[in-house]
Amino acid sequence: MFYTIVRLLALGLARLLFRIEARGIGHVPRSGPALVVANHSSVLDPPIVAAAAPRPLHFLAKAELFSIPLFGRLISAVNARPVRRATADPAALRAALRILQAGQALLIFPEGTRGDEGALREGKPGAGMLAVLSGAPVVPAYIEGSGRALPRGRWLPRRTKIRVTFGPPFTFSANGGPGRKERYREASRRMMAAIARLKAVAEGQPQEATVSRV
Repeated sequence: MFYTIVRLLALGLARLLFRIEARGIGHVPRSGPALVVANHSSVLDPPIVAAAAPRPLHFLAKAELFSIPLFGRLISAVNARPVRRATADPAALRAALRILQAGQALLIFPEGTRGDEGALREGKPGAGMLAVLSGAPVVPAYIEGSGRALPRGRWLPRRTKIRVTFGPPFTFSANGGPGRKERYREASRRMMAAIARLKAVAEGQPQEATVSRV
C-alpha cells in the first residue's frame, strides 16, 4: 500500500516536472519474475522507472543510503535493498535472487554507478551473474533525459523531457558455454547491447511514434 502511494506521488511529480513518457510497457511481464536492467545517469532513475513500469519493482541501492536518517527508512519501505558496491556482496546477491524466486520484479543498473547522459558504459559481471543464476526474463530499459534533468553534482532538477523505453525480454541459460565468469561477463555485455539498441531506436524515432503516456 505504501509503495503504491509513493509511486503515485512520483508519477504525479514526473508528469508535472518531466512530462514523463513510456514506450514498450507491454514488454514488461505483468506477473512472475522479471529483471529490469537500465542505464544509469541520475538519482532520478529508480523512481522514474518505477513510475513508468506497469507493476511494482524492487531495487538494489548503495548501502550508504540506508544510514541516512528517515531516507533510509523510506527507501526500505519502497522495496529497496542494500548492496555494497566497493566489493563483492554475496548477501545482496542472495537477497536479489530471493526477490526473483518469489516472482517479483527487480530493477538493477548493470553499469553500477551513474554516468553522463546518453553515455553507456560496460556492465558489471555481477549483473550478468544475477541474470544467469536466476534464469528470470531480462527486460532492458533505456532512460532518456534523466541525466539532463538532474546530473551528478546538481541538487535541483531541471524541467526537461524524460522517456523510458522498455525492450523485449530475453533469458540466459545457466548451462553450457564457457566458464562461469565468462558467461557472467557475456550476459552483462548482452544486457548493455540491448540497452544500446533501445537508445538508438529512441533517438531515431519521432516523438509521436509508439509512445504511451503514463
